[in-house]
Amino acid sequence: MFQNPIKRIAAIHDLSGFGRVSLTVAIPILSSMGFQVCPLPTAVLSSNTEMPGFKIVDLTEHMRDFIAHWKSLQITFDAIYSGFLGSHLQIEIVKDFIDHFRKPQQLVVVDPVLGDEGKLYDSMTPDMVSEMKTLISRADVITPNLTEACALLDIKYSEKMNETELKKIIKALSEQGPKIVIITNVNKSDRKKQTFVYAYNRLDRRYWKVQCDYIPAHYPGTGDTFTSVVTGCLLQGDSLPVALDRAVQFISTAVRATYGHNHDPRAGIFLEKVLPNLNAPFRPSSFELLDQE
Repeated sequence: MFQNPIKRIAAIHDLSGFGRVSLTVAIPILSSMGFQVCPLPTAVLSSNTEMPGFKIVDLTEHMRDFIAHWKSLQITFDAIYSGFLGSHLQIEIVKDFIDHFRKPQQLVVVDPVLGDEGKLYDSMTPDMVSEMKTLISRADVITPNLTEACALLDIKYSEKMNETELKKIIKALSEQGPKIVIITNVNKSDRKKQTFVYAYNRLDRRYWKVQCDYIPAHYPGTGDTFTSVVTGCLLQGDSLPVALDRAVQFISTAVRATYGHNHDPRAGIFLEKVLPNLNAPFRPSSFELLDQE
C-alpha cells in the first residue's frame, strides 16, 4: 500500500463554473494550506445560483459510481467535508460515504446548508431538515448559521438572542452527535456594526466567541470560505479558538480587499488576492472564552 505524505480531504460539494462558492472556494483554500483535495461533485453549474439563468447538471446518479471507483482504489481520507446537498438521496449518499471511509483520527466536517436570515432556502423542505439531522449526527464538526441551528433544533428563530440562549442552542446541537458546534452569522449589535461566531467543544466543555466587524455587503461563498479555513486549521492541529480566529480574520481581509472595488458582489470575494494570508504568521486578535455554566 502506498503512503501519502500529504493529508487528503474528500470534499463533497457542487462545482460552479463562475462565482467563488463551494468547490471553487474549498479547493484553492485547502490546497494553499497544504492538503490534497479530492472533489466529489454533487452537481456542476454554469455559475453560482446568485446569477440569473444559471444552468445545472445534477450528478446524483453518478456519485455512487465515483465512490465505488474510489473504494476499488482503496483510497483513504484524513478528512471528509460536505457542504450544500440538494436532495434526500445526496444526503443518504454522504452518510454512506462517511460510514464506509470513516477511520480513527479522521475529521468529518458537515456544513448543513439549509437557509439564512430566518428562512429556509426554497429547495429545503422540512423533510430535508429531518434528513440533515441524521447527517450531522455523524459529524465531528458542524458549522450552521443561526437560522440553520434553529431549524435543526425545531425552535423559533430570533435575530436577537442573548448569550445564555445561544449557549443552550450550541450545546443541544452537540448532544446530537458533533463534538464541535460552530454557529456563524450571529448579530447581537443593534447598530449592526459587529457580528459574531460562537462555538462549543464538547470534549473540554468550553464555549468560545469571536467578533467580526460588519461590512454592509453580501458576497456568496463566505460561508464556504469560513468552513474551509476552519477545516484546514483543525487538520493542521490548531486549537478551536485559533481556527475560528484565523477563519474570521481571513474572511474579513478578503471582504475588505473586495469591498472597495466596483465589482459585482455576486461573483464572490477576491479570494485570489488573499490566499497567501493562509500561510502568514498568525496574530490572535479576537477570540474570547465564555463563562461555563
